[in-house]
Amino acid sequence: MLAIHGWTPDHRLMTGCLEPVFESRPGYRRLYPDLPGMGQSPAGAIDSSDGILDALLQFIEAEIGSEPFVLIGESYGGYLARALAVHRPDQILGLALICSIGTELEHSRRDVPEHVVLRADPELIASLGDEEAAAFTEVAVVQSAETLQHFRSDVAPGLAVADADAIQRIRKNWVLSTPPESGSAYQRPTLILAGRQDSSTGYAEQFSLLPHYPRASYAVLDMAGHNLQIEQPTLFAALFNEWLDRIQEQFASCL
Repeated sequence: MLAIHGWTPDHRLMTGCLEPVFESRPGYRRLYPDLPGMGQSPAGAIDSSDGILDALLQFIEAEIGSEPFVLIGESYGGYLARALAVHRPDQILGLALICSIGTELEHSRRDVPEHVVLRADPELIASLGDEEAAAFTEVAVVQSAETLQHFRSDVAPGLAVADADAIQRIRKNWVLSTPPESGSAYQRPTLILAGRQDSSTGYAEQFSLLPHYPRASYAVLDMAGHNLQIEQPTLFAALFNEWLDRIQEQFASCL
């Protein structure tokens, strides 16, 4: 299993939500790389999304080789995961997208709802420092001690260590040279999860991807923003397990 985190956090974004799922599904080797310029992965001379995609392909070659695997991507990681599915469609047994970037890469062009808070906790927010409060409330739809705990363990540490210079350099060449949906349709079990209140990547544009993924389940979760996996953990786990069941049923001999 290869999991690709989003823009500027690191692998902890993925381990926090996925390890509880895989604890009950033994037998999967789980790989959680930090993208170049994020976490503990230096960017080197990489200056584009094309460069990050090439680094991921090299990582797959070195760590996975020709073995089959399942692929998961969150936000910007979902954009990259869709591109990887173009490069290795026969090797990737299933694809899952969590709050993935949709058809528009640039935020100013995306079809997204306004940010709203559906479960507020003013006392909790008042107890935080200004910097942490601003970072947490920027996308939080559910403000609670539980979602704050996961934000602190899964999201904030990666944000704190990202290489700002590399991020700025890569951001100038963010669009992949080859659009992810430009090739043949991906014909294997797919899961597309979106938050109904996601003001970062939205939910509408992901629906338009469905013709390219004829085996996709598409779920829009209420009471969920861009940190859907934190705000709706029970539904998240249930839908992920169903996706893994579909893969296992089709490719039992490979798993």
